[in-house]
Amino acid sequence: MKNIPTVKTAVVAVSRDCFPMSLSEGRRKKLVEAYRAKYGDIYECPICIENEKDMLAALDDVKNAGCNALVVYLGNFGPESSETLLAKYFDGPVMLLAAAEETGSDLIDGRGDAYCGMLNASYNLKLRNIKAYIPEYPVGTAEECADMIAEFIPIARTVCALRNLKIISFGPRPQDFLACNAPIAPLYQLGVEIEENSELDLFESFKNHAGDARIPEVAADMAKELGTGNKKPEVLEKLAQYELTILDWVEAHRGSRAFVTVAGKCWPAFQTQFGFVPCYVNSRLASKGIPVSCEVDIYGALSEYIGACVSEDAVTLLDINNSVPADMYETYIKPKYNYTLKDTFMGFHCGNTPICKLSSGEMKFQRIMARTLPTEFTNGTLEGDIAPGEITFYRLQSTADAKLRAYVAEGEVLPVKTNSFGGIGVFAIPEMGRFYRHVLIEKNFPHHGAVAFGHFGKTIYGVFRYLGIEDIGFNQPKGMLYKTENPFAE
Repeated sequence: MKNIPTVKTAVVAVSRDCFPMSLSEGRRKKLVEAYRAKYGDIYECPICIENEKDMLAALDDVKNAGCNALVVYLGNFGPESSETLLAKYFDGPVMLLAAAEETGSDLIDGRGDAYCGMLNASYNLKLRNIKAYIPEYPVGTAEECADMIAEFIPIARTVCALRNLKIISFGPRPQDFLACNAPIAPLYQLGVEIEENSELDLFESFKNHAGDARIPEVAADMAKELGTGNKKPEVLEKLAQYELTILDWVEAHRGSRAFVTVAGKCWPAFQTQFGFVPCYVNSRLASKGIPVSCEVDIYGALSEYIGACVSEDAVTLLDINNSVPADMYETYIKPKYNYTLKDTFMGFHCGNTPICKLSSGEMKFQRIMARTLPTEFTNGTLEGDIAPGEITFYRLQSTADAKLRAYVAEGEVLPVKTNSFGGIGVFAIPEMGRFYRHVLIEKNFPHHGAVAFGHFGKTIYGVFRYLGIEDIGFNQPKGMLYKTENPFAE
């Protein structure tokens, strides 16, 4: 299922009227050629903007070309009003780039001063309260600017997606789970819609799907995916019925929105009424591009979806769960890896991580719930150690006073057996101990964190910045003190 947008990007060059327009046009052509040679197609707007009428003509041109992301390219100093108005009126994410000077032998008519123009452009953006993405160092050759555009594409894709996203939730949240409770007002500020439903509505829809003719085919697909890991075959038909219920609900309730993610309910009454746990189905939906958060964690679902857009891959949501025992660290980690014990922790959830992200997966019963319920009510969870490799741990969250804050940290899942249950892995993030205390605890983040499989910190940080998140935590290196960190602590 295609649940993220396709980005079509336009490059529009701008030119200050006292500079040769041919300089911007020629540099635009070189930029487009460099991008196409390395990354593929990009739309080259033929109109170079000198004034507001040019801006309107270029705006119509890129709109008619079906572009939903825009690169404003300062081939020379650029007209600061017109170029920023273009960013204002364009209905999509915008990036600003500036051309570096090309040769020391042509610094008269061949000098563009875009280095200076970028300063004025950024000043005008702020005056007009316009959002735009500006790279860390936004001045470069054609090849360097092409690379910067490629880095912008996943940011643009995510911003486009959020403006057309609906989160469907089934609640309310379980008792004693205030950690996942947060105001929804900031969702609307991001452009995200939300539809909150009762789990009774979902249960009614599930019952109405009894005997659905599609169930055998979905159950067979589940059996094929699980292979020898199918330890609870007796529950497959119910799980298939539930998966069809969710997918049909998504199609019937997406409304005006093209993209959907789900915040689901899984306890305390779910197991006894539905007769299973939804973990495995949630994992399959995440593999299909529809991340499903556990425990009606609305901002967890939003965070997962951001990772799916950035990585174009399956993601998961995990508890920042338990410390790694010292004996396990001393035996399996310390001799091989340059991590301290405090850099490590175990990320866990009952079984929502897609099977493609596990070293091996088995569908079993939910051990925690089975401590208080008959085991047969808890069948349907996906267990296995998470496959080793690079990860990015991150979250976007609303505070109690309806303000958005976020964090992002890169690390890895170590190839160390957990000897535990659920979907679980041994995670290592540099300076995790300090990050845990001075970001996760100090800034009141909940225990759920989203996981993207790969190092995407730069892009996710760029997304958060574009969304206007001012407070973005990260795992600061040793010697870079957090504001709340005791400078006298050992």
